Amino acid sequence: MMILLENENIKVTISAKGAELQSIKSKKDNLEYLWKGDPAFWGKFSPVLFPIVGALKNNTYCIGDQSYQLPRHGFARDLDFEAQQISEEEALFTLSNTVKTSEVYPFEFKFSLRYRISGPAVSCTYEVNNPGTKDLLFSVGAHPAFAVPLTADTVYEDYYLEFSQDESLNIHQIEDNLIGDQVAILQLSDRKLNLQHELFYNDALVMKDLNSKSIQLKNTKNQHGLNFRFIDFPFFGIWSAKDADFVCLEPWCGIADGIHHNQQLSDKEGIQSLSPGLDWKRSWEIEVF
Repeated sequence: MMILLENENIKVTISAKGAELQSIKSKKDNLEYLWKGDPAFWGKFSPVLFPIVGALKNNTYCIGDQSYQLPRHGFARDLDFEAQQISEEEALFTLSNTVKTSEVYPFEFKFSLRYRISGPAVSCTYEVNNPGTKDLLFSVGAHPAFAVPLTADTVYEDYYLEFSQDESLNIHQIEDNLIGDQVAILQLSDRKLNLQHELFYNDALVMKDLNSKSIQLKNTKNQHGLNFRFIDFPFFGIWSAKDADFVCLEPWCGIADGIHHNQQLSDKEGIQSLSPGLDWKRSWEIEVF
């Protein structure tokens, strides 16, 4: 099932499977801003990461003496959400615990994604509710992939990311999908990171202390690009599949296990803890131009 959001500026398509964005298209020039999802490189568009972000050590976590297994980034991206069209400009997608999810994740939860469009912008709000009687432990992350190049008259190397505040990036090295001990400093030029495929040959650029709350994707040949805004996400990743024509901008409330992690979920870096009956929200927004 697909839901379409549309106004005078943009058309946005979302699939009920994984509550995943499929398309963000400008109506002015029919320009598509999302990656095309080519499975030869990476068959996703904008998967949601829940109830974990990144990989677990040995794909396993523990609650006390009981161990469970989850794949990288969790299970929500592969499940069907209940879809509700609120209006032409808003849609709500909801996933709740089932007997099947409880086998790998023994928590009661209600997890929703609320998409809204306004002018040339689309926002996504993660809404988590704890309907259970014990604390809900979870992580949430975004993984939208943006087309690079955006237009036929440009190539990948014409594009750059402009950070609202940072002059350099502290990159945590990845070892077998886990966070290693080494940190590399990547210097920016006037807060800009020029995109090159080689940047991602060793996996994602992972940051724990990004100061910027917005990143713009721009190019040196024309005025097309986007502004990606996010608040209260303590971790951030930038990634592309090898030699693929996209870049992912990924704000996270959670992160992959460190190589020395004890695998206890309650001790996992970035884990969110939500008391019974309470709600939790985080949002990000894409404005295209």
